[in-house]
Amino acid sequence: MLALAFAQEVGQAPQMQQSPLMGLAPVALIFVVFYFLLIRPQKKQQQQHAKMLNELKKNDEVVTSGGIHGTIVNLQDDVVIIRVDENTRMKVQKSAVARVKQRSE
Repeated sequence: MLALAFAQEVGQAPQMQQSPLMGLAPVALIFVVFYFLLIRPQKKQQQQHAKMLNELKKNDEVVTSGGIHGTIVNLQDDVVIIRVDENTRMKVQKSAVARVKQRSE
């Protein structure tokens, strides 16, 4: 009561109590923005990359994440053997294949 009287003397109105849910609203809004701008696109990109890796087949021209261009000679479980030159073959992790340049028909 004394605080209310003091506030009226100074010329300030008493402050209303804010609901606890209104305090969580900015946090929820930030999470929604992060989800649609960061999490969802990254998840979609990971799914597309996994689909591309599952569809790899012999004679596909690929580029690895290290920038090596080659043609797939053999596929194993998690290893891909690519031909870089006529007599040069390399074993790389399947996950290191960044993209497919040209698919064999």
